[in-house]
Amino acid sequence: MKPFPKKIICIGAGYVGGPTMAVIADRCPEIEVTVVDLNADRIAAWNSAQLPVYEPGLAAVVGRARGRNLFFIGQGDGAKKMAEADLVFISVNTPTKTEGEGAGKASDLRYVESCAQFISEHARGHTIVVEKSTMPVRAADTIKRILAQNSHGGSFEVLSNPEFLAEGTAIRDLEAPDRVLIGGERPEPIEALASVYRRWVPAERIITTGLWSAELAKLAANAFLAQRVSSINALSALCEVTGAHVDEVARVVGSDSRIGPKFLKASVGFGGSCFKKDILSLVYLCEFHGVPEAAAYWQQVIELNEWQKRRFADQIIRQLGAAKGKVAVLGLAFKKDTNDFRESAALDICRQLLAAGLEVVSYDPRVDFAAFCQSAGIARGMQPAHTVREALSGASAVAVLTEWEEFRSIDWASMSLVPNAVIYDGRNILDPEMIRRANLLLHSIGGRDSD
Repeated sequence: MKPFPKKIICIGAGYVGGPTMAVIADRCPEIEVTVVDLNADRIAAWNSAQLPVYEPGLAAVVGRARGRNLFFIGQGDGAKKMAEADLVFISVNTPTKTEGEGAGKASDLRYVESCAQFISEHARGHTIVVEKSTMPVRAADTIKRILAQNSHGGSFEVLSNPEFLAEGTAIRDLEAPDRVLIGGERPEPIEALASVYRRWVPAERIITTGLWSAELAKLAANAFLAQRVSSINALSALCEVTGAHVDEVARVVGSDSRIGPKFLKASVGFGGSCFKKDILSLVYLCEFHGVPEAAAYWQQVIELNEWQKRRFADQIIRQLGAAKGKVAVLGLAFKKDTNDFRESAALDICRQLLAAGLEVVSYDPRVDFAAFCQSAGIARGMQPAHTVREALSGASAVAVLTEWEEFRSIDWASMSLVPNAVIYDGRNILDPEMIRRANLLLHSIGGRDSD
Protein backbone atom coordinates (compact mmCIF):
# COMPACT_ATOMS: atom_id res chain seq x y z
CA MET A 1 0.00 0.00 0.00
CA LYS A 2 1.28 3.45 -0.86
CA PRO A 3 1.90 5.44 2.33
CA PHE A 4 0.56 8.67 0.80
CA PRO A 5 -2.08 8.77 -1.95
CA LYS A 6 -0.97 10.50 -5.13
CA LYS A 7 -4.14 10.16 -7.17
CA ILE A 8 -7.62 10.68 -5.78
CA ILE A 9 -10.96 10.28 -7.52
CA CYS A 10 -14.30 11.43 -6.22
CA ILE A 11 -17.50 10.06 -7.75
CA GLY A 12 -20.11 12.77 -7.36
CA ALA A 13 -19.76 16.49 -8.11
CA GLY A 14 -22.52 17.78 -5.86
CA TYR A 15 -22.66 19.98 -2.78
CA VAL A 16 -20.19 17.76 -0.90
CA GLY A 17 -17.94 16.20 -3.53
CA GLY A 18 -17.11 19.36 -5.46
CA PRO A 19 -16.14 21.63 -2.55
CA THR A 20 -14.38 18.86 -0.61
CA MET A 21 -12.19 17.86 -3.53
CA ALA A 22 -11.48 21.48 -4.37
CA VAL A 23 -10.10 22.08 -0.89
CA ILE A 24 -8.06 18.86 -0.93
CA ALA A 25 -6.55 19.84 -4.28
CA ASP A 26 -5.88 23.38 -3.06
CA ARG A 27 -4.14 22.22 0.11
CA CYS A 28 -2.33 19.23 -1.47
CA PRO A 29 -0.95 20.43 -4.82
CA GLU A 30 1.11 17.26 -5.21
CA ILE A 31 -2.05 15.12 -5.33
CA GLU A 32 -3.97 14.77 -8.58
CA VAL A 33 -7.68 15.12 -7.73
CA THR A 34 -10.33 14.15 -10.28
CA VAL A 35 -14.06 14.60 -9.78
CA VAL A 36 -16.30 12.34 -11.86
CA ASP A 37 -20.03 12.72 -12.46
CA LEU A 38 -22.65 11.29 -14.83
CA ASN A 39 -24.31 14.69 -15.21
CA ALA A 40 -22.60 16.35 -18.17
CA ASP A 41 -24.18 19.74 -17.47
CA ARG A 42 -22.89 19.70 -13.92
CA ILE A 43 -19.38 18.85 -15.06
CA ALA A 44 -19.53 21.64 -17.66
CA ALA A 45 -20.58 24.08 -14.93
CA TRP A 46 -17.68 23.05 -12.68
CA ASN A 47 -15.37 23.78 -15.62
CA SER A 48 -16.94 27.21 -16.21
CA ALA A 49 -17.02 30.54 -14.43
CA GLN A 50 -20.55 29.82 -13.17
CA LEU A 51 -20.13 26.99 -10.67
CA PRO A 52 -23.18 24.78 -10.00
CA VAL A 53 -22.80 25.24 -6.24
CA TYR A 54 -22.80 28.60 -4.52
CA GLU A 55 -20.61 28.79 -1.43
CA PRO A 56 -18.70 31.83 -0.17
CA GLY A 57 -15.03 31.34 -1.06
CA LEU A 58 -15.58 28.31 -3.30
CA ALA A 59 -14.89 30.07 -6.61
CA ALA A 60 -11.49 31.26 -5.38
CA VAL A 61 -10.48 27.77 -4.21
CA VAL A 62 -11.57 26.16 -7.47
CA GLY A 63 -9.83 28.91 -9.44
CA ARG A 64 -6.49 28.19 -7.77
CA ALA A 65 -6.56 24.42 -8.31
CA ARG A 66 -8.61 23.74 -11.44
CA GLY A 67 -6.44 22.74 -14.37
CA ARG A 68 -3.39 22.39 -12.11
CA ASN A 69 -4.26 19.32 -10.04
CA LEU A 70 -8.07 19.53 -9.90
CA PHE A 71 -10.08 18.12 -12.81
CA PHE A 72 -13.79 17.64 -13.46
CA ILE A 73 -14.67 14.95 -16.00
CA GLY A 74 -17.64 12.86 -17.08
CA GLN A 75 -17.99 9.31 -15.83
CA GLY A 76 -17.38 8.01 -19.34
CA ASP A 77 -13.83 9.35 -19.09
CA GLY A 78 -13.44 8.18 -15.52
CA ALA A 79 -12.66 4.50 -16.19
CA LYS A 80 -9.01 5.11 -17.07
CA LYS A 81 -8.56 7.45 -14.13
CA MET A 82 -10.13 4.86 -11.84
CA ALA A 83 -7.46 2.34 -12.83
CA GLU A 84 -4.80 4.78 -11.62
CA ALA A 85 -6.48 5.85 -8.39
CA ASP A 86 -5.02 5.20 -4.96
CA LEU A 87 -8.07 6.47 -3.15
CA VAL A 88 -11.70 6.82 -4.31
CA PHE A 89 -14.38 8.86 -2.55
CA ILE A 90 -18.03 7.95 -3.00
CA SER A 91 -19.95 11.22 -2.70
CA VAL A 92 -23.36 10.65 -4.23
CA ASN A 93 -26.88 11.20 -2.98
CA THR A 94 -28.43 8.75 -0.50
CA PRO A 95 -32.07 9.87 -0.59
CA THR A 96 -34.91 8.38 1.39
CA LYS A 97 -36.41 5.33 -0.30
CA THR A 98 -39.75 5.90 -2.00
CA GLU A 99 -40.66 2.25 -2.54
CA GLY A 100 -39.83 -1.23 -1.27
CA GLU A 101 -38.78 -2.21 2.23
CA GLY A 102 -38.21 0.83 4.42
CA ALA A 103 -39.93 3.22 1.98
CA GLY A 104 -40.32 6.67 3.49
CA LYS A 105 -37.53 6.17 6.04
CA ALA A 106 -34.62 3.96 4.95
CA SER A 107 -31.76 5.33 2.87
CA ASP A 108 -31.77 4.44 -0.82
CA LEU A 109 -28.30 3.11 -1.63
CA ARG A 110 -28.81 2.54 -5.35
CA TYR A 111 -26.37 5.31 -6.32
CA VAL A 112 -23.79 4.08 -3.83
CA GLU A 113 -24.13 0.55 -5.17
CA SER A 114 -23.71 1.84 -8.73
CA CYS A 115 -20.51 3.61 -7.68
CA ALA A 116 -19.18 0.46 -6.04
CA GLN A 117 -19.92 -1.47 -9.22
CA PHE A 118 -18.05 1.14 -11.30
CA ILE A 119 -15.07 0.95 -8.96
CA SER A 120 -15.11 -2.83 -9.03
CA GLU A 121 -15.07 -2.88 -12.82
CA HIS A 122 -12.32 -0.35 -13.38
CA ALA A 123 -10.03 -0.21 -10.33
CA ARG A 124 -6.64 -1.91 -10.50
CA GLY A 125 -4.18 -2.83 -7.80
CA HIS A 126 -4.97 -1.83 -4.23
CA THR A 127 -7.61 0.86 -3.80
CA ILE A 128 -8.96 2.59 -0.71
CA VAL A 129 -12.67 3.29 -1.08
CA VAL A 130 -14.03 6.05 1.13
CA GLU A 131 -17.66 6.59 2.09
CA LYS A 132 -18.09 10.35 1.96
CA SER A 133 -21.86 10.08 1.46
CA THR A 134 -23.95 9.68 4.60
CA MET A 135 -24.58 5.97 5.03
CA PRO A 136 -26.72 3.84 7.34
CA VAL A 137 -24.80 1.66 9.77
CA ARG A 138 -23.13 -1.35 8.08
CA ALA A 139 -23.61 0.05 4.58
CA ALA A 140 -19.92 -0.71 4.11
CA ASP A 141 -20.82 -4.41 4.01
CA THR A 142 -22.86 -3.79 0.85
CA ILE A 143 -19.96 -1.92 -0.73
CA LYS A 144 -17.52 -4.71 0.18
CA ARG A 145 -19.71 -7.39 -1.40
CA ILE A 146 -19.85 -5.48 -4.68
CA LEU A 147 -16.11 -4.73 -4.67
CA ALA A 148 -15.41 -8.43 -4.14
CA GLN A 149 -16.74 -9.03 -7.65
CA ASN A 150 -13.61 -7.39 -9.09
CA SER A 151 -12.11 -9.76 -11.65
CA HIS A 152 -8.83 -7.92 -12.21
CA GLY A 153 -7.03 -9.07 -9.11
CA GLY A 154 -7.70 -5.80 -7.33
CA SER A 155 -7.93 -5.48 -3.57
CA PHE A 156 -9.87 -2.95 -1.54
CA GLU A 157 -10.19 -1.32 1.86
CA VAL A 158 -13.36 0.54 2.83
CA LEU A 159 -13.30 3.58 5.11
CA SER A 160 -16.04 5.85 6.43
CA ASN A 161 -15.18 9.56 6.28
CA PRO A 162 -18.51 11.36 6.64
CA GLU A 163 -18.75 15.07 5.97
CA PHE A 164 -19.78 17.55 8.64
CA LEU A 165 -20.18 20.60 6.44
CA ALA A 166 -22.75 23.30 6.96
CA GLU A 167 -23.92 24.81 3.69
CA GLY A 168 -23.11 28.49 3.57
CA THR A 169 -19.88 27.91 5.53
CA ALA A 170 -18.63 24.79 3.71
CA ILE A 171 -15.25 26.19 2.67
CA ARG A 172 -14.55 27.48 6.16
CA ASP A 173 -15.65 24.12 7.59
CA LEU A 174 -13.35 22.27 5.20
CA GLU A 175 -10.35 24.50 5.75
CA ALA A 176 -10.69 24.65 9.55
CA PRO A 177 -12.87 21.71 10.59
CA ASP A 178 -13.95 20.99 14.15
CA ARG A 179 -12.99 17.39 13.47
CA VAL A 180 -12.29 14.94 10.67
CA LEU A 181 -13.71 11.49 11.31
CA ILE A 182 -12.17 8.39 9.76
CA GLY A 183 -13.60 4.98 10.55
CA GLY A 184 -12.00 1.76 9.41
CA GLU A 185 -11.00 -1.77 10.28
CA ARG A 186 -7.23 -1.60 9.82
CA PRO A 187 -4.74 1.15 10.76
CA GLU A 188 -2.89 1.28 7.42
CA PRO A 189 -5.72 2.63 5.23
CA ILE A 190 -6.84 4.95 8.03
CA GLU A 191 -3.33 6.38 8.17
CA ALA A 192 -3.22 6.80 4.39
CA LEU A 193 -6.33 8.99 4.43
CA ALA A 194 -5.29 10.79 7.61
CA SER A 195 -1.99 11.72 5.96
CA VAL A 196 -3.94 13.70 3.36
CA TYR A 197 -5.92 15.67 5.93
CA ARG A 198 -2.85 16.31 8.10
CA ARG A 199 -1.49 18.54 5.36
CA TRP A 200 -3.70 21.28 6.81
CA VAL A 201 -5.75 19.83 9.69
CA PRO A 202 -4.10 19.56 13.14
CA ALA A 203 -3.58 15.92 14.06
CA GLU A 204 -5.58 16.28 17.29
CA ARG A 205 -8.69 17.11 15.24
CA ILE A 206 -8.55 13.86 13.29
CA ILE A 207 -10.67 11.28 15.09
CA THR A 208 -10.39 7.61 14.23
CA THR A 209 -13.01 5.00 15.13
CA GLY A 210 -14.32 1.67 14.01
CA LEU A 211 -16.15 1.56 10.70
CA TRP A 212 -19.64 1.15 12.16
CA SER A 213 -19.16 3.87 14.76
CA ALA A 214 -18.18 6.37 12.07
CA GLU A 215 -21.26 5.56 10.00
CA LEU A 216 -23.57 5.96 13.00
CA ALA A 217 -21.81 9.07 14.33
CA LYS A 218 -22.76 11.07 11.25
CA LEU A 219 -26.45 10.23 11.65
CA ALA A 220 -26.22 10.93 15.37
CA ALA A 221 -24.59 14.33 14.90
CA ASN A 222 -27.32 15.55 12.55
CA ALA A 223 -30.04 14.08 14.76
CA PHE A 224 -28.69 15.92 17.81
CA LEU A 225 -28.53 19.24 15.96
CA ALA A 226 -32.05 18.86 14.58
CA GLN A 227 -33.31 17.85 18.02
CA ARG A 228 -32.03 21.15 19.45
CA VAL A 229 -33.89 23.10 16.77
CA SER A 230 -37.11 21.22 17.41
CA SER A 231 -36.68 21.66 21.17
CA ILE A 232 -36.37 25.44 21.00
CA ASN A 233 -39.20 25.62 18.46
CA ALA A 234 -41.45 23.65 20.81
CA LEU A 235 -40.72 26.25 23.46
CA SER A 236 -41.38 29.09 20.98
CA ALA A 237 -45.04 28.10 20.74
CA LEU A 238 -45.35 28.19 24.52
CA CYS A 239 -43.61 31.57 24.65
CA GLU A 240 -46.14 33.05 22.23
CA VAL A 241 -49.11 32.17 24.44
CA THR A 242 -47.53 33.00 27.81
CA GLY A 243 -45.78 36.29 27.09
CA ALA A 244 -42.26 34.90 27.44
CA HIS A 245 -39.74 35.57 24.67
CA VAL A 246 -37.92 32.61 23.19
CA ASP A 247 -34.71 34.53 22.48
CA GLU A 248 -34.45 35.42 26.17
CA VAL A 249 -35.18 31.84 27.19
CA ALA A 250 -32.59 30.53 24.73
CA ARG A 251 -29.96 32.95 26.00
CA VAL A 252 -30.41 31.70 29.55
CA VAL A 253 -30.43 28.04 28.54
CA GLY A 254 -27.45 28.46 26.22
CA SER A 255 -25.35 30.17 28.89
CA ASP A 256 -25.14 26.82 30.68
CA SER A 257 -21.75 25.42 29.68
CA ARG A 258 -23.24 21.93 29.65
CA ILE A 259 -25.65 22.97 26.90
CA GLY A 260 -24.13 25.87 24.95
CA PRO A 261 -25.87 28.39 22.67
CA LYS A 262 -25.56 26.81 19.23
CA PHE A 263 -28.68 25.66 17.37
CA LEU A 264 -30.95 27.27 19.95
CA LYS A 265 -32.31 29.86 17.52
CA ALA A 266 -36.06 29.59 17.15
CA SER A 267 -37.22 29.62 13.54
CA VAL A 268 -39.80 28.43 11.07
CA GLY A 269 -38.03 25.06 11.08
CA PHE A 270 -34.92 23.28 9.89
CA GLY A 271 -34.42 22.28 6.27
CA GLY A 272 -31.70 21.14 3.92
CA SER A 273 -30.86 17.81 2.40
CA CYS A 274 -29.50 16.16 5.55
CA PHE A 275 -31.46 16.57 8.76
CA LYS A 276 -34.81 15.06 7.80
CA LYS A 277 -33.27 12.34 5.63
CA ASP A 278 -30.73 11.31 8.24
CA ILE A 279 -33.23 11.26 11.11
CA LEU A 280 -35.59 9.12 9.04
CA SER A 281 -32.70 6.75 8.38
CA LEU A 282 -32.01 6.65 12.12
CA VAL A 283 -35.70 5.96 12.83
CA TYR A 284 -35.67 3.08 10.37
CA LEU A 285 -32.50 1.61 11.85
CA CYS A 286 -34.01 1.73 15.33
CA GLU A 287 -37.17 0.01 14.10
CA PHE A 288 -35.26 -2.56 12.07
CA HIS A 289 -33.06 -3.51 15.03
CA GLY A 290 -35.96 -3.73 17.47
CA VAL A 291 -35.76 -0.54 19.51
CA PRO A 292 -39.12 1.15 18.69
CA GLU A 293 -39.01 3.48 21.69
CA ALA A 294 -35.85 5.09 20.36
CA ALA A 295 -37.42 5.26 16.89
CA ALA A 296 -40.45 7.11 18.29
CA TYR A 297 -38.20 9.62 20.05
CA TRP A 298 -36.37 10.61 16.88
CA GLN A 299 -39.57 10.56 14.82
CA GLN A 300 -40.99 13.24 17.09
CA VAL A 301 -38.11 15.59 16.14
CA ILE A 302 -39.34 15.50 12.55
CA GLU A 303 -43.02 15.78 13.45
CA LEU A 304 -42.37 18.87 15.57
CA ASN A 305 -40.51 20.47 12.67
CA GLU A 306 -43.38 19.80 10.27
CA TRP A 307 -45.85 21.21 12.80
CA GLN A 308 -43.81 24.40 13.20
CA LYS A 309 -44.01 25.08 9.46
CA ARG A 310 -47.76 24.44 9.37
CA ARG A 311 -48.28 26.65 12.41
CA PHE A 312 -46.39 29.52 10.77
CA ALA A 313 -48.36 29.33 7.52
CA ASP A 314 -51.67 29.00 9.37
CA GLN A 315 -51.04 32.28 11.16
CA ILE A 316 -50.70 34.09 7.83
CA ILE A 317 -53.78 32.42 6.40
CA ARG A 318 -55.86 33.33 9.46
CA GLN A 319 -54.70 36.95 9.32
CA LEU A 320 -55.67 37.45 5.69
CA GLY A 321 -58.90 35.47 6.06
CA ALA A 322 -61.56 35.75 3.40
CA ALA A 323 -59.99 38.94 2.06
CA LYS A 324 -57.14 36.84 0.66
CA GLY A 325 -54.44 39.22 -0.55
CA LYS A 326 -50.79 39.09 -1.51
CA VAL A 327 -48.05 37.44 0.53
CA ALA A 328 -44.44 38.38 -0.14
CA VAL A 329 -42.11 35.48 0.61
CA LEU A 330 -38.55 36.58 1.27
CA GLY A 331 -36.16 33.66 0.95
CA LEU A 332 -36.51 30.27 -0.72
CA ALA A 333 -33.15 28.75 0.26
CA PHE A 334 -33.17 26.61 3.39
CA LYS A 335 -30.53 28.93 4.90
CA LYS A 336 -28.49 31.94 3.89
CA ASP A 337 -25.37 31.82 1.71
CA THR A 338 -26.49 28.85 -0.34
CA ASN A 339 -28.66 28.28 -3.41
CA ASP A 340 -29.86 24.95 -1.99
CA PHE A 341 -33.60 24.78 -1.34
CA ARG A 342 -33.91 21.05 -0.65
CA GLU A 343 -36.39 20.49 2.21
CA SER A 344 -36.50 24.26 2.80
CA ALA A 345 -39.33 25.61 4.91
CA ALA A 346 -40.37 27.70 1.90
CA LEU A 347 -41.37 24.60 -0.07
CA ASP A 348 -44.08 23.57 2.38
CA ILE A 349 -45.16 27.07 3.36
CA CYS A 350 -45.57 28.31 -0.23
CA ARG A 351 -47.64 25.23 -1.08
CA GLN A 352 -49.84 25.85 1.96
CA LEU A 353 -50.35 29.53 1.18
CA LEU A 354 -51.24 28.81 -2.43
CA ALA A 355 -53.67 26.06 -1.40
CA ALA A 356 -55.44 28.67 0.75
CA GLY A 357 -56.00 30.81 -2.33
CA LEU A 358 -53.43 33.48 -1.53
CA GLU A 359 -51.33 35.30 -4.10
CA VAL A 360 -47.65 34.52 -3.45
CA VAL A 361 -44.72 36.54 -4.79
CA SER A 362 -41.21 35.43 -3.82
CA TYR A 363 -37.70 36.80 -3.88
CA ASP A 364 -34.42 35.02 -3.19
CA PRO A 365 -31.01 36.35 -4.28
CA ARG A 366 -29.61 32.92 -5.18
CA VAL A 367 -32.33 30.31 -5.73
CA ASP A 368 -33.52 29.57 -9.25
CA PHE A 369 -37.26 30.30 -9.17
CA ALA A 370 -38.25 27.82 -11.91
CA ALA A 371 -36.30 25.00 -10.27
CA PHE A 372 -37.92 25.80 -6.92
CA CYS A 373 -41.43 25.71 -8.37
CA GLN A 374 -40.75 22.46 -10.16
CA SER A 375 -39.45 20.85 -6.97
CA ALA A 376 -42.44 22.15 -5.00
CA GLY A 377 -44.91 20.90 -7.59
CA ILE A 378 -46.16 24.44 -8.16
CA ALA A 379 -47.45 24.74 -11.71
CA ARG A 380 -49.01 28.18 -11.38
CA GLY A 381 -50.06 30.84 -8.89
CA MET A 382 -46.64 31.81 -7.54
CA GLN A 383 -44.77 34.72 -9.08
CA PRO A 384 -41.09 35.69 -8.94
CA ALA A 385 -39.72 39.09 -7.97
CA HIS A 386 -36.28 40.36 -8.89
CA THR A 387 -35.83 42.66 -5.89
CA VAL A 388 -37.10 42.97 -2.33
CA ARG A 389 -38.94 46.16 -3.26
CA GLU A 390 -40.75 44.44 -6.11
CA ALA A 391 -41.77 41.54 -3.88
CA LEU A 392 -43.13 43.81 -1.14
CA SER A 393 -45.12 46.11 -3.40
CA GLY A 394 -48.81 45.78 -2.50
CA ALA A 395 -48.27 42.94 -0.02
CA SER A 396 -50.66 42.46 2.89
CA ALA A 397 -48.31 40.01 4.62
CA VAL A 398 -44.60 39.25 4.45
CA ALA A 399 -43.01 35.91 5.33
CA VAL A 400 -39.26 36.02 5.97
CA LEU A 401 -38.11 32.43 5.48
CA THR A 402 -34.35 32.73 4.90
CA GLU A 403 -31.95 34.79 7.01
CA TRP A 404 -30.22 36.57 4.10
CA GLU A 405 -28.30 39.59 5.34
CA GLU A 406 -30.06 41.99 2.95
CA PHE A 407 -33.36 41.25 4.70
CA ARG A 408 -32.00 42.54 8.00
CA SER A 409 -31.53 46.05 6.63
CA ILE A 410 -34.76 46.56 4.68
CA ASP A 411 -35.99 50.16 4.86
CA TRP A 412 -39.55 49.21 5.69
CA ALA A 413 -40.81 52.78 5.73
CA SER A 414 -39.92 53.20 2.05
CA MET A 415 -41.69 50.03 0.91
CA SER A 416 -45.14 50.05 -0.69
CA LEU A 417 -46.95 47.55 1.51
CA VAL A 418 -50.66 47.89 2.25
CA PRO A 419 -51.53 49.74 5.49
CA ASN A 420 -51.19 47.60 8.62
CA ALA A 421 -49.41 44.83 6.76
CA VAL A 422 -48.01 42.14 9.04
CA ILE A 423 -44.41 40.98 8.82
CA TYR A 424 -43.96 37.34 9.84
CA ASP A 425 -40.33 36.94 10.80
CA GLY A 426 -39.64 33.24 10.43
CA ARG A 427 -35.97 33.67 11.36
CA ASN A 428 -36.15 36.34 14.08
CA ILE A 429 -33.69 38.59 12.29
CA LEU A 430 -35.68 41.82 11.90
CA ASP A 431 -35.46 44.99 13.97
CA PRO A 432 -38.86 45.47 15.67
CA GLU A 433 -38.29 49.20 16.09
CA MET A 434 -37.74 49.74 12.36
CA ILE A 435 -40.98 47.92 11.61
CA ARG A 436 -42.90 49.85 14.27
CA ARG A 437 -41.69 53.18 12.86
CA ALA A 438 -42.98 52.11 9.45
CA ASN A 439 -46.46 51.62 10.97
CA LEU A 440 -46.36 47.92 10.23
CA LEU A 441 -47.03 44.97 12.50
CA LEU A 442 -44.50 42.28 13.41
CA HIS A 443 -45.03 38.67 14.38
CA SER A 444 -41.84 36.91 15.41
CA ILE A 445 -41.23 33.27 16.28
CA GLY A 446 -41.64 32.80 20.03
CA GLY A 447 -42.12 36.52 20.67
CA ARG A 448 -44.87 38.97 21.37
CA ASP A 449 -46.70 40.51 18.44
CA SER A 450 -46.08 44.21 18.00
CA ASP A 451 -49.04 46.54 18.42
